[in-house]
Amino acid sequence: MRKLILLATVGLGLLSCTTQNIKKNMDLPAEWKHTTNIYEVNLRQYTKEGSFKAFEKEMPRLKNMGVKTLWFMPITPIAQQNKKGSLGSQYAAADYTSINPEFGTIDDFKHMVNEAHRLGFKVIIDWVANHTGWDHIWTKTHPEFYLKDPDGKFHIASGMDDIIELDFKNREMRKAMIDAMKFWVKETHIDGFRCDLASWVEVDFWAEARPEVEKVKPLFWIGEFDELESPEYGKVFDASYSWKWMHKSADYYKKNESITELIDLLKKYSAIGDTSMRAWFTTNHDENSWNGTEYEKYGNITKPMAVFSATWNGIPLLYSGQELPNTKRLEFFEKDVIKWNGQYQMEDFYKTLLNLKSSNPALRGGEPAVSTYLLNTTANDKILAYIRKNGKDEVLVVLNMSKEPVNFTIHDKSLNGTFKNVFEGNERDFSAGKDFNFKVSDFAVFEK
Repeated sequence: MRKLILLATVGLGLLSCTTQNIKKNMDLPAEWKHTTNIYEVNLRQYTKEGSFKAFEKEMPRLKNMGVKTLWFMPITPIAQQNKKGSLGSQYAAADYTSINPEFGTIDDFKHMVNEAHRLGFKVIIDWVANHTGWDHIWTKTHPEFYLKDPDGKFHIASGMDDIIELDFKNREMRKAMIDAMKFWVKETHIDGFRCDLASWVEVDFWAEARPEVEKVKPLFWIGEFDELESPEYGKVFDASYSWKWMHKSADYYKKNESITELIDLLKKYSAIGDTSMRAWFTTNHDENSWNGTEYEKYGNITKPMAVFSATWNGIPLLYSGQELPNTKRLEFFEKDVIKWNGQYQMEDFYKTLLNLKSSNPALRGGEPAVSTYLLNTTANDKILAYIRKNGKDEVLVVLNMSKEPVNFTIHDKSLNGTFKNVFEGNERDFSAGKDFNFKVSDFAVFEK
């Protein structure tokens, strides 16, 4: 029996959502998936060198910040035909089993993965299955692996003329793709895959690929799809994207939409259950480059949104430079190094959140024993407040989601007893009062 998700808001009362577990056709990965977080590494823009060796020097800092899983954007060579910009897209592969020389050698990558494992990280790599670049090695050795237009030319992927689509009805292509994925697990000992545009690929491929690749070892699989739109993919992947939430929350801030719409969307996500998890984020490589930085999207609720991403049921996903913070849109097809200044002003903020996520049982993602309660306040149109509980462990989160200061009271019997403020260190007995005075951008996180 999965957990009971309890959501409460003014006028809506208490909502109980129960669904039966959907049995996967493969074993779940290791225990670490419930407490992990994911840090996306844009290797090209991370350092002046843009190499595995240079990034290795950053890993102790990220370990200290509480990062658990490193996700590397595609590390395969970039196709040169019809490439975009001077460097091309990392998502237009020229060979699935080689290293992009821009980043170093395969031995450099192996060394970095070994060092990451020594430091306690898990490592996952981006896997781009739907398409390749125009001069991928398969276009010469196996042109039958590709979709073709009526004129016999390779079929261009939707809206992106530097990539061409593979034909997943071709059994030999599917086998070659699975063998390529196995290569990285066998040769470099990675711990999983972030699957690009996962829902653009037939779900039966992933259902076939996962158990085959996991004959090498159990892995973590996160797919770029929203489970509200593609529920069948959630039966294969451990985690999915929360695209609808990201877009709706940005509209909420920019267009002054009602917070009720956010609450309704959270109910829909919660109703999916815990067979898979959602990854929550405020930015990533696509959003930063094409739609704007997290600060452009969320303004003065950027921090509250980051707190939500780390404390709601699921997995927090961070992007390179958020610890700065990075307020710049990074170029995608050109060299554009993150402007590190050595200060890392957001490091302690994220360290507190990530360590709380990994250590407190009440924040375990995809855990049937954990319940989530939205709390009733005197400012439900401006405040998002919730408790997550796992036995005796509780985490209380209170977020000012408005553009103004708010004085309010929590009116909810679910909140009682003494909690510790994880950012400030002081204790508060809520049996003595539940009043808050929040400034713009304020938030509070307590644990019991």
